Amino acid sequence: MSRLLRTLLAACLLALVPGCGTDTRDPLVVLGPWTGEEGKAFEAALDELDDGTGRTYTYEGTRSLRETLVSQLEADDPPDVAVLNSIGELTEYARRDKLRPLVDESAERAFAPWSPTLIVDNRQRTFWVPLKIDLKSLVWSKRGAPGDRPTWCVGLASQATSGWPGTDWIEDLVLHRAGPALYTQWATGRLDWRDPAVKGAWTSWARLLGKRTPEAVEQSLTTSFEGTSTADGQPRGLLDSPGFDCTHEHQSAFIRYVYAGDDVEVEPSARYLGGPSAYRDTFEVAGDMAAVFSDDPDAQELVARLSSRAGRELWRGEAEPEVRPLFPDTAGLALPKSATPVEREIHSLLTSRAHTLCFDASDVMAPELRDAFHRAVLEFFRDPTERQLDSLLDQLETIRVQTNTDSGTDRSFRPPQAICEPQG
Repeated sequence: MSRLLRTLLAACLLALVPGCGTDTRDPLVVLGPWTGEEGKAFEAALDELDDGTGRTYTYEGTRSLRETLVSQLEADDPPDVAVLNSIGELTEYARRDKLRPLVDESAERAFAPWSPTLIVDNRQRTFWVPLKIDLKSLVWSKRGAPGDRPTWCVGLASQATSGWPGTDWIEDLVLHRAGPALYTQWATGRLDWRDPAVKGAWTSWARLLGKRTPEAVEQSLTTSFEGTSTADGQPRGLLDSPGFDCTHEHQSAFIRYVYAGDDVEVEPSARYLGGPSAYRDTFEVAGDMAAVFSDDPDAQELVARLSSRAGRELWRGEAEPEVRPLFPDTAGLALPKSATPVEREIHSLLTSRAHTLCFDASDVMAPELRDAFHRAVLEFFRDPTERQLDSLLDQLETIRVQTNTDSGTDRSFRPPQAICEPQG
């Protein structure tokens, strides 16, 4: 029995029983990507959230988000609300009529570049809103490490989505060397994967990482982006992991939860990537966006409350500093007084120093193309030869062309066209 049907039956029973004033409807189900301390903080915020409906919430956190959601949709038992970091997946669900357009109160918080509008059924609509965001164009290093001779940490394993730390490198190189316009064309399927700017990003990545032994390559392919674990199962981070003799790591702002001390510092990645100075203050960003899969009006109310100023402050207040969520500058929330130096640096980059913000390219692509991109990065890392690269780019171009060929109807996949947003 689907969640919606259970909810409707419960409502009918209430209506048929005189004097029954207790709300026995099932909790609204929220599916999201946060586990561990992040998941606990979000769940605590849900428990404290008063949305005026009397409803309660169940949070399901998983690292295998796409697989879980696809399984629930196939069983006709989707969550009421799901939080996804892929615009490509959200676009796919919207065009397949799996999402409900957001009510105006939430749609007003659909800040760019995280929530572009889509045209579905000849109407321009908003289907998701960012709950939290991350800054991706960052390099973390051991304090005092020489920046002119970095040795790079690489951990590419990540359960069902292994490879994305490598795609982040490729994306950042395209953005900083070719600029937002070409980056947008590539991310939205309007540029050949064999274009010199795209191919050059792959070869530049290989040069930056330098020659690696077969043992080091295998270690990176089989080690999580979180690094090795301590005796009590906590991730160390690659910079602090035994066996990784490295000084610098290219990673998103979220990784600060494993670098909570003061021995690691963060800076923009542009210094290490090269490219014109005009793109130095252009940053790649990601986000976790809430979308409504249910016809239950309380699901819309929940998203409205979560994306509100009060909802964001409640969530931030429940989180420890190392997993405290970041929000778009347009949300109008100042940093808390207890913000760490790393938080302040990242906030400054996002708000006062960024010239342009561009959404993560692979998370804009059609899911099948994104997944192929992840796999190609793993294969290239193992064998970074030109012959291998040419073969991989041919394969990715074939998938891009096929995706575009299949996008002839209003219900088919077509990515949003505006994924970069000038700031200030």
